Amino acid sequence: MDFTDPLRGKRVLVLGFARQGQALARWLPTVGAQAIVSDSKTAEQLSLDAALYPGVEFALGAQEPGLLDGIDTVCVSGGVPLDLPIVREAISRGIPLANDAQFFLERCPCPVLGITGSAGKTTTTTLTGEILKAAGYKTWVGGNIGDVLLDNLADIHPADRVVMELSSFQLELMTISPDYACITNITPNHLDRHGTMEAYAAAKANIYSHHHEPANVTVLGKDDPGARAQAEHVYGRLAWFSMDEMVQDGAFLAGSRLVLTGISSVDAKPQAFADRSDIRVRGDHNVLNVLAACALTGAAGVKAAVMREAIRGFQGVPHRLEIVRELDGITYINDSIATAPERVLAALKSFNEPLILLLGGKDKKLPWEDMLRLALSKSRHIVVFGDAAPMILSVASTLGADMSRLTHASNLDEAVGYARAFAQPGDTVLLSPGGTSYDAYVDFAARGEHFRSIVRGLRGRKKSYTVRRR
Repeated sequence: MDFTDPLRGKRVLVLGFARQGQALARWLPTVGAQAIVSDSKTAEQLSLDAALYPGVEFALGAQEPGLLDGIDTVCVSGGVPLDLPIVREAISRGIPLANDAQFFLERCPCPVLGITGSAGKTTTTTLTGEILKAAGYKTWVGGNIGDVLLDNLADIHPADRVVMELSSFQLELMTISPDYACITNITPNHLDRHGTMEAYAAAKANIYSHHHEPANVTVLGKDDPGARAQAEHVYGRLAWFSMDEMVQDGAFLAGSRLVLTGISSVDAKPQAFADRSDIRVRGDHNVLNVLAACALTGAAGVKAAVMREAIRGFQGVPHRLEIVRELDGITYINDSIATAPERVLAALKSFNEPLILLLGGKDKKLPWEDMLRLALSKSRHIVVFGDAAPMILSVASTLGADMSRLTHASNLDEAVGYARAFAQPGDTVLLSPGGTSYDAYVDFAARGEHFRSIVRGLRGRKKSYTVRRR
């Protein structure tokens, strides 16, 4: 860039040295900032090679208040809670908080399409990127998934397009919004972090709440009460997507046809541009994701014919209702990205065949009752694992479940073994945990990869398991 960056000469404390913290440690020196990285883990625990980060200062282990002396800005990585003592101390001293997404949006030279939601944001983000690529734009996709976009900033040009998935953890700190914003839905999630639904919804609202131009566009899911409630606060243009009703601006389902209208349609007139049968990913929730991506890219000027071709070629994203293998008439599906009961509920509605359901992980203090009622009605057997397993069994018991249909496994390997023993030809073994992966894995992708490796290692003959009750 040909200007002096506002961070030049500033001392920036980066809290957390995972994916986002590492990207900040690479990028900050390039704009002349002094980066100081702090993580509660040791260098050994982080497998840190400091030589890869020239000019960066590392202060690992205990995070004492003195770390804030002389600091101009504190960058908080997504996994770092805002009630951490050192964060509270920074706030009390009046030190500004920021994150990688804030820095990127402040400097990105091209239009940014931002997407958030309690569920569906990864699929919507990925398809939005595919549609823009099909429209001929050089497209960068990242944020909460894929690349930390700061790594790409120097290579992004005004004619490009950026698609950015944004989590509530990122959004709660942000004072800037992307040019085009989409909220797929707002349902209970991450209450262990945000505390209340009001705080969680307020974080999500930052994806559009800093719009200042009339041309800015916000796309909301009309079928979801949480997203729909945001409409009264939108500044700029508003578009919708819906499976349940026709909308004046946006995308909707009419019978089996996908329709664009208003600001999402090139000529503003309703136009049926695709059929539900063109969508290759299963489930009503994925129809909504497709409609969201089309409403968003339509508002950004993409033609309907381009969307149709992108939809036909779209096969979903890894770890989202991903078929791993069929063996002995049994289908194994990886839905590790389902880190909340609401996501499991959506997955369950996609199946008519009998299920062996794998539930577990780490709970986020969310309600499980509605999902478990449907799971018990659709599953031949449920195998629970991870930190949340005792809680899931307790909730199932209060619902009056036949507890002989639930088994407690000590880990994912054992859970797959039990599932293999219970499954019959025609069944589907579905890993859709409902909890995060942080009790045993660095993220949901690592959990999904482990599931894949276990399933791919299965032989064509069932092992014999003695089922233990706990």
